[in-house]
Amino acid sequence: MKNIKIILFLLSIFCFQKNTAQVWTPDNGDGTYTNPIIHADYSDPDVVRVGDDYYMTASSFNCIPGLPILHSKDLVNWKIISYALAKQPPFETYNSVQHGNGVWAPSINYHNNEFYIYYPDPDFGIYMIKAKKAEGPWSEPLLVKAGVGLIDPSPLWDNDGKAYLVHAFAGSRAQIKSLLVVCSMNPDGTVVNNDEVMVIDGHESEGTIEGPKFYKRNGYYYIFAPAGGVPTGWQTVLRSKNVFGPYEKKKVLEQGSTAINGPHQGAWVTTQTGEDWFFHFQDKGAYGRIVHLQPMKWVNDWPVMGEDFDKNGIGEPVTTYKKPNVGKKYPIEVPATSDEFNEPKLGLQWQWQANKQTNFGFPTSLGYLNLFCNTTTKNIFNAPNLLLQKFPAEEFTATTKLTFNARLNGESTGLIVMGLDYSYLNFKNENGKLYLNQKTGTFDKTVSETETKPVLIEQNTIYLRVKISKGAICSFSYSLDDKNYQTIGKDFTAKEGKWIGAKVGLFALGEIIKNDSGNVAVDWFRVTR
Repeated sequence: MKNIKIILFLLSIFCFQKNTAQVWTPDNGDGTYTNPIIHADYSDPDVVRVGDDYYMTASSFNCIPGLPILHSKDLVNWKIISYALAKQPPFETYNSVQHGNGVWAPSINYHNNEFYIYYPDPDFGIYMIKAKKAEGPWSEPLLVKAGVGLIDPSPLWDNDGKAYLVHAFAGSRAQIKSLLVVCSMNPDGTVVNNDEVMVIDGHESEGTIEGPKFYKRNGYYYIFAPAGGVPTGWQTVLRSKNVFGPYEKKKVLEQGSTAINGPHQGAWVTTQTGEDWFFHFQDKGAYGRIVHLQPMKWVNDWPVMGEDFDKNGIGEPVTTYKKPNVGKKYPIEVPATSDEFNEPKLGLQWQWQANKQTNFGFPTSLGYLNLFCNTTTKNIFNAPNLLLQKFPAEEFTATTKLTFNARLNGESTGLIVMGLDYSYLNFKNENGKLYLNQKTGTFDKTVSETETKPVLIEQNTIYLRVKISKGAICSFSYSLDDKNYQTIGKDFTAKEGKWIGAKVGLFALGEIIKNDSGNVAVDWFRVTR
């Protein structure tokens, strides 16, 4: 009997894992893939190949840990393997929530047997970090070029040992925008010089040109740069025989007749078999900036991306296409979503809203995640200790089992969908009794909240669920036994955050300052179809 129970338990885990892996799978299993390759908010992606391995990083803004590192063997199947930025400087700033600030578009390169990431903080300047292995450890961030409004850096080490950096400007800080400059830096890449040369002014024909990536091929210097704005733009490529220009330009990827808006800003990668591919994002509102992969070839020393369906000389995004030839076949993988909290470490899908503090909570060796009901801010919008992950698909369901050990009046915990508009199931201690309701908030310079009538819950273990349907429509429910779920509140349409997609996750908050606090033991968090 005992062996049968073990077998049934293992089968249930296998079936659950199989189900969760299918929330979004780009690999069709027949030698083709379907875009997007990652239906999650990995905005401004950059990718580098090292041998037979591919590594991606992306913008992380105020979410910590930052600068996610993803790994793939075939450019289609990706998993999260680490973060390059454990804590974001300056600490006195990012210990509190900074919506939309922080890590903007980064670049990842491999030079002299080391990984380099250059990332911008538009309020402080351009930082560099490096590591021997993509998994880390990564060095402490070094401010290589201080300045307000400096964004989107990308380095180039030339054949003669000289080094350069291209970057853009954020008009909100620098009062100049839609132009790119190239400057020199020392060969170690630790000092970026103030010898900028403007190589393009995009005001007349390129709209908001930004997000450059620097390459060299066949004697040409190339700058790949998105233009035209995030939701509506296109991909422009500049080329020159001289690093400082003058550069000629060409539009190489546009939406055209497809449904893929704003296809731009990403990375060119050449496989070990000689194929060329281009990564870019698509802005999908509440779902964030999701990642697409386009075939690419060179014609007359210009890149051609996607397919030129209307024969106007400009590529358009493909939907389903033959997988890259990397010499071998590899198993299907997807970025992590569900977490059983059975390991004494937090899953890599999770990020806080600010630099993590010790009293936010701990993974345990006891089979659950422990979160503390900290006194934070007056509203949940600015709470740094929200533990969140990206929307992983257009449609999915997130369910969590938690046990609330309230100690002080006004403590609360629950399940939240977070963005500029947000909604959450609020499980709260009121004078020794536990109540559940839905709270919904809107941010427009200030936060305003509405809430439903609380329901008395006569146990401290509860199952909370949100089902996300097409259009990012969120329906909340709860259960006391994980079998019978009751709808609570009203449907809520998720909205993107500040430069990021909507996120889903957990919280534990308090209202009273004392020398102790209540906690919530989160048994599991499961993402299913």
